[in-house]
Amino acid sequence: MNFRKLIAAGAIAVATATGAHAQDWPQKTVSIVVPFPAGGSTDMVARAISPKLGEKLGQSFIVDNKAGATGTIGATQVKRSPPDGYTFLVTSLGPLVIAPHLIKGLQYDALKDFDLITVAVQAPNVLVVPANSPHKSVADVIASLKANPGKMTFASSGNGSSDHLTAELFWQQTGTHGLHVPYKGGAPAITDLLGGQVDASFQNVNAVVQYIKGGKLKALAVTGEKRSPVLPDVPTIAEAGVKNVDVYSWQAIVAPKGLPTAVRDKAHGAMVAALNDPTVKSQFTAIGLEVVANTPAQFAAFQQQEYARWKKVIETGKITID
Repeated sequence: MNFRKLIAAGAIAVATATGAHAQDWPQKTVSIVVPFPAGGSTDMVARAISPKLGEKLGQSFIVDNKAGATGTIGATQVKRSPPDGYTFLVTSLGPLVIAPHLIKGLQYDALKDFDLITVAVQAPNVLVVPANSPHKSVADVIASLKANPGKMTFASSGNGSSDHLTAELFWQQTGTHGLHVPYKGGAPAITDLLGGQVDASFQNVNAVVQYIKGGKLKALAVTGEKRSPVLPDVPTIAEAGVKNVDVYSWQAIVAPKGLPTAVRDKAHGAMVAALNDPTVKSQFTAIGLEVVANTPAQFAAFQQQEYARWKKVIETGKITID
């Protein structure tokens, strides 16, 4: 057999083995790492799709919460895992497009160390104030910020979080500045917001929609390009007169770099099907989450765009997490 035939035979053998691997996968329990505590939006997404993945693929998909360092501990663990289809990361945007600009000595390259599977869901943030707040509109908030620079308090779930950076972007676009009050997670931030200890917050819609509908918080604007189906009477931030603050919080699924293409394709197909399962989809849409379920190529383009955007916001605002 000559050299060319040997190369061709080798290529066929590799392709056959890869195809067989995809057919056989999964043959054991698959770990879905969530880099945040149980109970948050990212954890909810992972737990909603895991049973459907198990039904479709015939193996257990177990959620493993590895919280810490704004999601980067769990992301680092996945980066270091074998790219064999038995470890995936379900994460918010933080570890993939925000933390790289804030954390020195990060143990992974967000743009190079993962195989992107799909953006699972997205939701706009919503500018909320306590029910007894004197502010009834975005214009009222801007007027207050201009009259008393640096005085109005904005709660967030932590330094570098989506709600923190949305506030920073809002201030940059309106030429104002408030006082950022970071909390250790969304729950305590919302508790103080409900109690009137802080003046405002850009919260994920799904985290506060029940308080808005219950009259405990006032919603002034959503940061989506269009109105949220769960808050149809609340204007978009653009409708309220502020341009270029179209922001979505999002959850996505990635794997360690080097996942066999056939396994990635099979996993992508199963995950898209799980996200679009009628029961799962209705669970998401009821709280304002929109199923995205895009392709790896679309996800890659989106990540690049978001990465550059938040880099600019962080550098312009001279934001640190210290």
